[in-house]
Amino acid sequence: MDKTDIKSMDFGELTEYIVSIGQPAFRAKQLYEWMHIKLASSYEEMSNIPAALKAFLVENTDYTALETVKVQTSREDGTSKYLFKLCDGNLIESVLMHYHHGNSVCISSQAGCRMGCRFCASTIDGLARSLTPSEMLEQIYRIQKNTGERVSNVVIMGSGEPFDNFDNLLRFEKLLTDENGLNISARNLTVSTCGLVPEIYRLADMKPQLTLAVSLHAPNDEMRRRLMPIANKYSISELMEACRYYISKTGRRVTFEYSLVSGENDSEACAKELAGLVKGMNCHINLIPVNPIKERSFRQTKPAAVSHFKSILEKNRVNATVRREMGRDIDGACGQLRKSYMENSVASPYTEA
Repeated sequence: MDKTDIKSMDFGELTEYIVSIGQPAFRAKQLYEWMHIKLASSYEEMSNIPAALKAFLVENTDYTALETVKVQTSREDGTSKYLFKLCDGNLIESVLMHYHHGNSVCISSQAGCRMGCRFCASTIDGLARSLTPSEMLEQIYRIQKNTGERVSNVVIMGSGEPFDNFDNLLRFEKLLTDENGLNISARNLTVSTCGLVPEIYRLADMKPQLTLAVSLHAPNDEMRRRLMPIANKYSISELMEACRYYISKTGRRVTFEYSLVSGENDSEACAKELAGLVKGMNCHINLIPVNPIKERSFRQTKPAAVSHFKSILEKNRVNATVRREMGRDIDGACGQLRKSYMENSVASPYTEA
């Protein structure tokens, strides 16, 4: 029989569970605080929970607690990349970034990815599995416990496609924003998708207050298909229609992520076509000089060309910024640390983290 994933329960569900096993309801509040505020890594840390109840919970529930395998901290900007091991041995990675407005954590939603975007290391070995809500939360919890500093912003742009794990994503958002837990505002949560159109509509109908980021990376279908296999399923016109629907339902601005690859999608013509594509939309273009990975021949667009691309967008009244590069000296691109660690472990199974 499968054990109950206790850390993925919301407060109401936990209260019902605790009462159903003959315990007083106040125990649920104690447990919830230990899990989501005090960030206990095991039942043993819960000093005000009776030993008999702890024993029952150990026997009948899964208590998700990630193992920190490796931490790399950039000497350039203080960005830290964490490699975590799940209970089944799968590896995921998360990134802590320091900004003037607070600490931001970029988390993974899956171990690996099946979307196949050509510039991303996360997808090279395919999808291992999706993460549970508790495994998504734990990335934030372990980082916050490790640093002793509060996380104020969460970005789901790590390994995996969040909309390919849609139901767990929704539960994660509910737990993250719960006033009984960390109570991080939905407005401080950004979810990135490569463009799963039905899920954009589904999310829009829920009228969330989170920020939607769409990985666009090309101004037309032909170019996008070369970079992103998902473009073979959903055309850019379908994607733009879904994004307009999202904006109309939520009143929220959409961010379009655009990775600039030298000689691929960074020409003046591409900039003008992109400006025409998003004309009149309540949106923002986030230009990202691609982070090269050894498995691909992609080269980063030179700074002068990035500035020129941005200026063309701005001349066409499109709001655009160039993403600040962080963690370049620590396997900063999505999936790089996980992949390099897995390769080294295969080559040298006795190597310690």
